[in-house]
Amino acid sequence: MKIPLDRQAKQPIYLQIRDRIHHLIHTGHLPPNSQLPSIRALAQTTQVNKLTVIEAYSVLEADGLVQARQGAGYFITSGHLPSSATQRKEQSAVIAFGQHPQPDPPTATFNPAQQVILPTQDINDFPSIYSASLGSHNHPDYIDFGLGFPQPIALADLQRIARRAMKEAATFYHPGDPQGNLDLRRQIAQILLQQGLEITAENLIITNGSMQSLSLLTHQYLMPGDRVIVEAPTYHGMLSVFQQRQAQIIGIPMTADGMNLALLAQYLESHRPKLIYTISTLHNPTGITTSIEHRRRLLALAEEYSCSVIEDNAYEPLSFDTTPPPIKAFDQSGSVVYVGTFSKALMPGLRVGYMAVTGDERQAIVERKLLHDFHVSAASQAIVKEYLASGHYRRRLAQIKRMHRDRRDYMVQSLIRHFPPSATWTVPEGGTFLWIQLPNAITLQPLCHAAAKRKVLVGSGAAFFPKNQGYPALRLNFSLPPEKTEHGIRVLGNILHDMLGQL
Repeated sequence: MKIPLDRQAKQPIYLQIRDRIHHLIHTGHLPPNSQLPSIRALAQTTQVNKLTVIEAYSVLEADGLVQARQGAGYFITSGHLPSSATQRKEQSAVIAFGQHPQPDPPTATFNPAQQVILPTQDINDFPSIYSASLGSHNHPDYIDFGLGFPQPIALADLQRIARRAMKEAATFYHPGDPQGNLDLRRQIAQILLQQGLEITAENLIITNGSMQSLSLLTHQYLMPGDRVIVEAPTYHGMLSVFQQRQAQIIGIPMTADGMNLALLAQYLESHRPKLIYTISTLHNPTGITTSIEHRRRLLALAEEYSCSVIEDNAYEPLSFDTTPPPIKAFDQSGSVVYVGTFSKALMPGLRVGYMAVTGDERQAIVERKLLHDFHVSAASQAIVKEYLASGHYRRRLAQIKRMHRDRRDYMVQSLIRHFPPSATWTVPEGGTFLWIQLPNAITLQPLCHAAAKRKVLVGSGAAFFPKNQGYPALRLNFSLPPEKTEHGIRVLGNILHDMLGQL
C-alpha cells in the first residue's frame, strides 16, 4: 500500500496515514474484512517509524473502522461499530426517566467571587477523606459521587492484555530502571507528541501514579516555609502534600477561564513564591480547561518571577475535544514539569504515572525516586505498555469518552430538574466531575451528613480550598450509571430545598 505523505505539513504523519486509509475504506477500495498491511510492512513502504503506524492503526481502531485480531494483524470491520450494550442500556434508562440526552447541554454558569486565600494554619486532612471514600466500597448500596476513578469496563480485554504482558515475566527478575521501562517511556513520548508536547524518553520518569510524581516534585522544589501558589479550589491531595512539607500556600481564585492571572501577577510580585501548582486541562475539581492564551500568559508570569511550575493534567486523556498544547509545550527554560497518569483512563490499581522533566533537576529527581522505591512495578509497566502497543488504550479512551459525555449531559439535566435555581455549575468538556457552587447560606457539613443518612456520599467542596476557606460547593462524579445519578441528585436536591426553606 502506497500512501502519499507530506512531511512538511503541520498535520502529524500518523494522522495522514489514518486519513488515507479512512478514505480508502469509505470509497470501497478497502472492503470489509480485508487485511491491512502489517505494521512492519507499512512502516517500510512509507519510511516511517513502526510506532507511527501503530498510532495510525490505533486511531482507526478507536473509530471502529479496523479491528486487531490477535496473531493475525489488522482487518477492516464490516461497518461502523454499533452502540455498545452499555450505551443502549443507558439510553433506555434515560428514556425511562422521561428525559432524552441533550446534544448541547446548558453552558456553564460558574462565576465565583475573587478572593485570595492566605491560610496560616493546617489545610485539610486528605488521608482521612481518602480513607472515608474507600470505606464506601464496603457499602455497595450507597451512591458515591466522591471518587473520580473510571468505572470497570472491558474487563475481558484487560485479562487478555495482562496475559500477553506476562510473557515478559522473566525480565521481572532483573533490577528495574528507577526512571522506568524505556519502551514505555518511548510510547508515552509519542502520546505527548500528539498533545503538542515534544519531549524524549530521556525526559520522562515513570512513577507510582501521579501522586508520587507530585510528592517527589514538592520535596525537590520546596523547603519548609517556602511559598507556593495554587488555584482555589484545587486538588485536595496536593494541599495535604504541601501541608506536610510545611509550605506556605497562597490560593489564587479560579475564574471561568482559569486561575485569575491579574491576582497571580500581584502575588508573584508581593510574595515571591518558589512554585506554581496548576491544572490546565480538566481542572480538578472545577473541570475547566484553559485557553492557549491563558497558558502562555501564566508561563510568562512564572518566568518573569523565576518561579517553577508543576502542570498536573491527570484527566487530560479524558477530554472530549482537542485541547491546547500543555503549558510545558511552550517552556524553553525547563521551568515547567508536566505530570500525567494512567489511573484515570485505565485503572487506579496499576499505579502508573509519569512526569516530563527537561530542567537540570531530572537526575536529582531520579535519584530521589531510587531511594524512595527503586522503581515502579515491572508487571504494571508491562500491562500499560501492552495496552499502548496493541491499540487498546486508544480504543478504551474512545469508549470512556462516549460514555462520559452522555453521563455528563444526564447529570446536568438532573441538576436542572432537582437543584434550586440559585445553584450554579461548570460543564466540563471531559473528565469525571461537575463542580456545583451552592448558595452562600448553605452549610456543607449538615448537607453531607444528611445525604449520607440517605446513602448518598458527596465530596464536600471545602476540602479543595486552603484551610477550607471557600464558598460552599460540591464536587460530583458524573460517570455513574444514569439511574444512580438520577436518584442521588434527587436526594441532594430535596435536602437543599429543605435547607433553604428553613432559612
